Amino acid sequence: MTSQDVILGILMDDSHSGYEIKHKFETLFSYFYNASYGTIYPTLGKMEKLGLITKESILQDGKPNKNVYTITEAGREAFVQYLESDIQGVELKSDFMVRLFFGEWTEPERVIRWLERSIAKEERQIERLNADYERWKSHMSPTQEICIALGIANQESNRRILLEGLAKLKAQL
Repeated sequence: MTSQDVILGILMDDSHSGYEIKHKFETLFSYFYNASYGTIYPTLGKMEKLGLITKESILQDGKPNKNVYTITEAGREAFVQYLESDIQGVELKSDFMVRLFFGEWTEPERVIRWLERSIAKEERQIERLNADYERWKSHMSPTQEICIALGIANQESNRRILLEGLAKLKAQL
């Protein structure tokens, strides 16, 4: 899976501006896929050169032109090929987990601070995902509901394990 695959999927329904695509990455996909402007815009340029999408510049009064991207037939075929390909394994890269793994090499108070910050982050993410689900559920497909349910369950599980670990670590002090 690449950013190209996700962008093609976003464009399957409707045309979108780069800003709208980035917004979808920051909201709908934020708990399972991340892409920055530095990834999205070069990918859009590459996809246009490959004939997977077209770009239309829309003039706006007092603002820069708005580029709207539309998937082509070749793009639709590429997206279907992606959906039919083998599912890749989950790739997890976490600075927090690397530090936590090596936490024995720093003072316990620092690890406790890491855990407390991570718990707060998980709680904010759970709250945001639940709010997103309430906002979008009437427009979600059954498969999209499964995705957000998995996201909520994962965050809740992470929070529970972090709370248990924090209590255990504090009890050892």
